Amino acid sequence: QVQLVESGGGSVQVGGSLRLSCAASGSSLRLYRLGWYRQAPGKQRELVASIPVIGITNFADSVKGRFTISRDNVKNMVYLQMNNLKPEDTAVYYCAAKTQLSDLYDSWGQGTLVTVSS
Repeated sequence: QVQLVESGGGSVQVGGSLRLSCAASGSSLRLYRLGWYRQAPGKQRELVASIPVIGITNFADSVKGRFTISRDNVKNMVYLQMNNLKPEDTAVYYCAAKTQLSDLYDSWGQGTLVTVSS
């Protein structure tokens, strides 16, 4: 199982940008589909963006056109670029990974808090 550690969270004003990073260890990320989830206070965890081993990225409707997910299999990193941030983007963001044989994401980071203030 791969170990994941997120970084890059913080406080930003409406319209600002942040880039979240997720560093992996224990296994090569080239074997995994990767995702970024978020959980806002009092709400369920939701999938924000995902990137397969090969193929097309996917985004939640709420972040399309504002967020970008990318991966660097050499550095064993995955990133979430967040632009034009809104107060409703405030949440703890989690990096997750699953192998192509898995139905569910089964490796998770500890989360990083993003706070967007108006």
